[in-house]
Amino acid sequence: MFTIFRGGQSGGWQVTSLSPIRGKSLPPVRALAVVKSAAIALPLLPSQTSWRVAGVESHARYVERAEKIQLEEVQARLGRTEATYAALIPIRKSSAWWDLTQEERRQIFEDKSRHIAGSLKYLPAIARQLYHCRDLGEPFDFLAWFEYAPEHAEMFEELVGMLRATEEWTYVEREVDVRVVWEG
Repeated sequence: MFTIFRGGQSGGWQVTSLSPIRGKSLPPVRALAVVKSAAIALPLLPSQTSWRVAGVESHARYVERAEKIQLEEVQARLGRTEATYAALIPIRKSSAWWDLTQEERRQIFEDKSRHIAGSLKYLPAIARQLYHCRDLGEPFDFLAWFEYAPEHAEMFEELVGMLRATEEWTYVEREVDVRVVWEG
């Protein structure tokens, strides 16, 4: 199942900001629609859509069994009624990242950057899902989707600040930060 994020003139999520963090941005839009589909090639609906990015949920990578269990015990599901704020953060990493072995990436991801251990304290307040798109011909490698209640907005800023300060983030060559509010 593919998850497609369409930026345009209509959608349940109203865009409050769209910022390039590193590299080229996405075109500005008013709204974001999130669509689950069996096919990745949904029509763009040119009059309503400026861009679309898509990915698939996959098994957790770079985690050890104990970490996987710990994450599953505390992470919240997406779609909670109180989580009316969200962020879509498409990311593309450099070829230097992909030239590393899986083991070397794991060392940077967790042993050095503490990606999992550092983000545990933000769960379950912040729900998240990572969508993989590197092998789908998409312009990004990952789409990170976060949902949270308005009272956890500061906590979310702390989380993304922590993640962007890690060694792992030095391998990011393109990142766009799209913030949205649920309007239904």
